[in-house]
Amino acid sequence: MKILAIGDIVGTIGCKFLREKLPALKKTEGIDLVIANGENSADGNGITPSSANYIFSSGVDIITGGNHSFRRKECYPFYDESPFLLRPANFPEGSTPGKGFAVYDFGRLQVGVINLMGCMYMESLDDPFRTADRLIGELGTRITVVDFHAEATAEKLALAYYLAGRVSAVFGTHTHVQTADETILEKGTGYITDVGMTGPISSVLGVRPELAIRKFRDKLPVRFDLADGKCKLDCIIFEIDEKTGSTISIKRIELH
Repeated sequence: MKILAIGDIVGTIGCKFLREKLPALKKTEGIDLVIANGENSADGNGITPSSANYIFSSGVDIITGGNHSFRRKECYPFYDESPFLLRPANFPEGSTPGKGFAVYDFGRLQVGVINLMGCMYMESLDDPFRTADRLIGELGTRITVVDFHAEATAEKLALAYYLAGRVSAVFGTHTHVQTADETILEKGTGYITDVGMTGPISSVLGVRPELAIRKFRDKLPVRFDLADGKCKLDCIIFEIDEKTGSTISIKRIELH
């Protein structure tokens, strides 16, 4: 089983580049399941039904989210309608649209996907560690993959070690910078601190550099517009043993 995890898709430009590159990548690498973080896929950040449907129709099976998941109110109903559009599971239950987990059924086996958000330097949500405990028990899938949308490297690493041997893979999103620490932990859990970004290369996390500079220099509000130009697609492939649920190989990719 090969599972492809794609880093944060940024705006229309990132969505179009995803559509350009994903079909060939899936075919070349023999991908079985595609997970992509889409919380920044709408221009101006957030996600809309339109951007979500575009990502699905481009070949993504499950879309995960993060701190911008609820930036666009027009997407609230779509979270309840689509079983494969996720938001972090540790948002408050009952008052929050959608859910933070999905089960993708292949017939011969089921794959669980869990979306969590970190608490360090982020919103104060429910504890992602205890949320993971609960969901792993509820899902009961042999293969389980976690998208941990978090700021702090330490929090991502800690969760990965906490879940080692209980999930197949943990990949980080949110920082938009691909890390070079892909590894398989001792108990067979694949890990990378951050998958990276799908969007414009000459940018500050997808934003026009001069706008980011102005924000940091002047300390005044700035409207962030997306950069344009050449793009990249950051992703990682977890090859997972269907009998054990353990990651047996891990491959980091950056497409231009």
